[in-house]
Amino acid sequence: MKRRNLSHALTVLAAGLALGSAAQAQQVIKLTAAAGHPPGFLWVKTLDETFIPEVDKRLAAGGKFKVEWTKAFGGTLVKLGGESKGIADGVADLGIVSTVFEAAKFPLQNVSYYAPFGTENVDLMSRTVADLQKTIPAMADAWTKSNLVYLGGMSLDSYHIWTKFPLTRLEDMNGKKISAPGPSANWVRGTGAVAVAGTLNTYYEDIKSGVSDGALTFVTGAWGAKLHEVAPYVTRVNIGSQFAGGIAINKQRFDKLPPEVQTAIREAGDAWNAQYARAQGAAAAALMQNLAQAGAKVTDLSETERKRWADALSPMGKTWAADAQSKGLPGNEVLTGFNAALVKAGAKMPRDWTK
Repeated sequence: MKRRNLSHALTVLAAGLALGSAAQAQQVIKLTAAAGHPPGFLWVKTLDETFIPEVDKRLAAGGKFKVEWTKAFGGTLVKLGGESKGIADGVADLGIVSTVFEAAKFPLQNVSYYAPFGTENVDLMSRTVADLQKTIPAMADAWTKSNLVYLGGMSLDSYHIWTKFPLTRLEDMNGKKISAPGPSANWVRGTGAVAVAGTLNTYYEDIKSGVSDGALTFVTGAWGAKLHEVAPYVTRVNIGSQFAGGIAINKQRFDKLPPEVQTAIREAGDAWNAQYARAQGAAAAALMQNLAQAGAKVTDLSETERKRWADALSPMGKTWAADAQSKGLPGNEVLTGFNAALVKAGAKMPRDWTK
């Protein structure tokens, strides 16, 4: 009995030591994830609810590593438009980088804003830019030069127009003031309307006070801003989904991580990319229905008028590409590749922006 008890005790002790050794062998890695936008924005929500859990799930399967996360969203650690610098400097390890607000660092990533009326397919837009980054070194270099590793992209759902007035023909735009900041102002010039600067945070009061008569924006943003209350005419123009940025990690931090952790992070980026696109597309469709139920007058601009709108605009694609070329960047190659990829995928583009 004593021998059996001793043998049992030794077995239990050995098992305990093995478990303790395994627990000690598991390496804890501390990472801080940041975003300039708050969690209410889908790209941040899915960073928190898809990307991070996907990393954890993959590492749990291996058992060797575990990430201890610190989450700093809503500009608490890095501000909107300054995410790339904050991550590059190590203030945060990874997070959302909004290339649309950092055109100086990521000029080629903003190609979609200069080739509008492309596609409303969020996933197609993100994949198109991702593929260009793989085949055109200058696009990938923009991330590397910023001390970042690109993990996955995000695109906004298609832009439409919210107005105080009914819109059925291009002439209805004459003399109107439309909130359309930054490169989206190019989508207004030539229509007879005047572009007015602003943001989603100011559109409601601008329209209500008469600063503008409407706004060009996307439904997932417009619904949150309640624009239909002051601009009840919602005309689906399909100016197109727009690439806006993605998740990136500090390159030096990433390079020092164990290969297994690097793989988990890259795979989580792919999973996030796909889930975000599905969620964004579904949200846009649902919210467009909600607008009609809320009393908005939702209509579609005819294909004829949509083409007239596109044709009325300046050759912004060629102008953008030429400007990029003058700075030693392959603007022509990016624009041509972007246009060709959308056409090949079946996008019905009313205008060839390469001409």
